[in-house]
Amino acid sequence: MEQQLLRLIIQEMPIDKNGDLVFDVDEARELHKNAVEMLGKAIGINVLTTFADVKVEDLSDHSNESAADQLEKVERTVYNEAGVSQMQFNTSGNLALEKSIANDEATMLDLVLQFQDYAESLLKTFNKNAKRLVYKVQMLPTTVYNYKDLSKLYKEQTQIGFSKLLPQIALGQSPSTVLATAIFENQMMELAEIFTPPQMSSTISKTQQSGGAEKETSAGEQGGRPELSPDEKSDKTIANEESEG
Repeated sequence: MEQQLLRLIIQEMPIDKNGDLVFDVDEARELHKNAVEMLGKAIGINVLTTFADVKVEDLSDHSNESAADQLEKVERTVYNEAGVSQMQFNTSGNLALEKSIANDEATMLDLVLQFQDYAESLLKTFNKNAKRLVYKVQMLPTTVYNYKDLSKLYKEQTQIGFSKLLPQIALGQSPSTVLATAIFENQMMELAEIFTPPQMSSTISKTQQSGGAEKETSAGEQGGRPELSPDEKSDKTIANEESEG
């Protein structure tokens, strides 16, 4: 592989019709020196100056050179020797990018847990009276890549009575901001009486659900599987959509 990357520049000194040298040895040395200085910063290039005819035989195998890129082999070897998947930082597909981000998040999770434990240790002195008040630190596993999915997941959990703060916290808002906004909109501006939520299974009573079941079923007949987001589609699906478009 190294031989395929190396290059050899051969400059042959001319001779006249009588077979005598046109340049003497000192002049040939200067020409060789000039060529070496000109290519001094080039990588993998050597210079040879000679008065004889030179023939170079290539010992590398070109039978499968077009089928594989030599640089890709070198790059893959570096990752294999390090014990790391090449797709972790250099993705070549849609699903590979998603797995790469998940690996990065998993790598940083241990560091986040260490910060959480350190913050907990600072609060131990304030937790002397556990019957009255206990301070606790919890860092949500939110990142710039997964905060939308986590917020959607927390919102679905509110339908079974789970926390109503977590969807907004996953979007980057503090608990005090969420509470202050709710009090300001509902109690002071009374927006809850002006803006009414749409009729959903989580906001209507059982009687209303039974009465509207037939209407919901008939409307859902035109549904089907919802369309996936681009990061959830496979490479084959994306290629088929591009060919149809």
